[in-house]
Amino acid sequence: MALDTGSRAGKPRRARSARRGGPAASGPPTAPPPAVPDGGIRWWQRLRRDRTLLLMVAPAVGLLALFNYVPLIWTTVAFKDYDPFTQGLWTSPWVGLDNFTLLFDDSRFWDAFANTLGITFIQLVLFFPLTIALALLVNSVLSQRIRGLVQSILYLPHFFSWVLVITVFQQMLGGAGLLAQQLRQHGYEGFDLMTDPGVFKFLVTAQLVWKDGGWGVIVFLAALSAVSQDLYEAAAVDGANRWRRMWHVTLPALRPVIALLLVLRVGDSLTVGFEQILLQRDAVGPGASEVFDTYVWWVGIANTDYGIAAAGGLIKGAFSLVLVLIANKVAHMLGEQGVYQK
Repeated sequence: MALDTGSRAGKPRRARSARRGGPAASGPPTAPPPAVPDGGIRWWQRLRRDRTLLLMVAPAVGLLALFNYVPLIWTTVAFKDYDPFTQGLWTSPWVGLDNFTLLFDDSRFWDAFANTLGITFIQLVLFFPLTIALALLVNSVLSQRIRGLVQSILYLPHFFSWVLVITVFQQMLGGAGLLAQQLRQHGYEGFDLMTDPGVFKFLVTAQLVWKDGGWGVIVFLAALSAVSQDLYEAAAVDGANRWRRMWHVTLPALRPVIALLLVLRVGDSLTVGFEQILLQRDAVGPGASEVFDTYVWWVGIANTDYGIAAAGGLIKGAFSLVLVLIANKVAHMLGEQGVYQK
């Protein structure tokens, strides 16, 4: 009986040892799990797993490729004597860099280039500070109802066409506008800012602020909504007044958004509003209003010199790419992410 009891008592010890994975564990050894490739699963398994999502985005990718990448074939027009009516794209003769030479030798091109950079600089200096100031002002309003009303009023002109915007400015600042008539009725000399070449750059900037300033306000307000109220409360407890809280809490929260928008705007510096400028070109003359896009339109498209138009488009793309890289590098040096990370 003692031996039998001992043998029965030993079985649980062997079972516990087997469960612990000790040397007394019985049974065949288990095979190691198969090695998982880098990335977790194979590419064809990802395709099968995400096939529904891929089918959903396939139409958008197709449209993007059709309208954004297939037309890149026609950039070869910049190096050809292109005639779409008799020769076509493939049979037009190659002319090398002749189109670029004609473009660079034209003094009107450099005047348009200078006007474009001048308008861009004024818009960078005036547009962004004004939209940031408006966003801070709206954000300081405590009443949600009043804040929503102000946002709607500021954002409404964004839906107006440039024809309507310029018409409104003409009725206000033109020679027969409301302000000029009021001055004449009170014995003063009237004015016509809509035909003054000297103020044209500031005029188009004011039109841009009135039309798209509300959009910039909404972008900055969205960034401010992510700021924790605990930071404001902690700053208030430390004795910071409203200006100190704005300087040390609000503006640092807006820095990433400001850096991103500035990089994008610098990269788009050669595009300052084709429709806006074209509608006012005859009123002030091409010397003050000719910009890069309108020059390419009149010289390249209206005169059917498509090679020069394509050469101008390539120059614009290359210049914008260089500016984006430089602006993004500056953003990285200032500690911001910019368009892409390091």
